[in-house]
Amino acid sequence: MITRPFSGSSEAFDGLCAVLWGRTLAVVTAPAVVRPTAADLAAACGRTIPDVVGPGLRVLFSGINPGLYSAATGCHFARPGNRFWPTLHASGFTASQLRPSEQQSLLSYGLGITNLVARATARADELTASELRAGGEALALLAARLEVPFLAVLGLTAYRAAFGVPGAVVGPQSLRLGGAQLWVLPNTSGLNASWQLPRLVAAFRELHRASR
Repeated sequence: MITRPFSGSSEAFDGLCAVLWGRTLAVVTAPAVVRPTAADLAAACGRTIPDVVGPGLRVLFSGINPGLYSAATGCHFARPGNRFWPTLHASGFTASQLRPSEQQSLLSYGLGITNLVARATARADELTASELRAGGEALALLAARLEVPFLAVLGLTAYRAAFGVPGAVVGPQSLRLGGAQLWVLPNTSGLNASWQLPRLVAAFRELHRASR
């Protein structure tokens, strides 16, 4: 049991969680993400975050790109107000609501996280069309390497730009990528006001049912 605050980096803590889990401890409780300072956020621009991937995934979730908050903490979907983690739980993918710092626990559910574009920006609209297209090509290679059955892109506008399908809508796509069934889900950012939590949960639940 961890009885004192962990003082290392978030990447080191994730590694520690993975090691402890590998030794079959029943529960490893990760601490909450420490809120980054303004200086931390500024320094995070352009950083990347390691993917959460492994063998035997059934669903790979792809964000658009890391925000500065996520890049500063080393955790995907880490900014307070992002609905990814509560939506994942409420739609049935996880047995409890995980913290961003518990992201490695997703692997035990057969779930993974990556991004269309690796570099962190303050806003997704800072990405160029060529970056998104290149990200789509890289995502196809990753899906093929992992042999994942379902690949879900979070963000309809980014999906349309990355894959050249301006008429795409949320839900399953006719296009397959790297052998995976493509699925488009709404962006879970709190700024996406048109998708409140009940609608997000319903969209994620449809994928959960299809991927079981």
